[in-house]
Amino acid sequence: MTFANMGMLGTKPGQRDALVAILLRPKPGMREAGCLLYEVGVNADMPDTVFVSELWESAEAHQASLQLDSTRAAIAEAMPLLSGQAAAHRFTVVGSPLR
Repeated sequence: MTFANMGMLGTKPGQRDALVAILLRPKPGMREAGCLLYEVGVNADMPDTVFVSELWESAEAHQASLQLDSTRAAIAEAMPLLSGQAAAHRFTVVGSPLR
C-alpha cells in the first residue's frame, strides 16, 4: 500500500532557499527505490520553513531510500542549515478520488 510522509523542516534564519536547493537536486536511485512523488514547497508567511510531501510504494521503500548514497549526502549537507524544528506526519494512503 502507498506510504505518505508529509514533513515540515525549520531552517536557521535565511537558510530556507539553500535547503530548498539541496532538496531539489536530482537524487539518483530515488525512483528506483520506490519514490512515486517528492514535492518541496515554501510558504511566504513562514520564511524559515520548508515543506516536503513524499509518496512511496511502501514504508519499507521510504526507509530503504535513507540508505542511498545520494540521500545520505543530502542529509549531511542539509543538517547545518536546520533549526531543529521539524514535524512529520506519516500515513498509509487508502485511496484518492483522482485514481
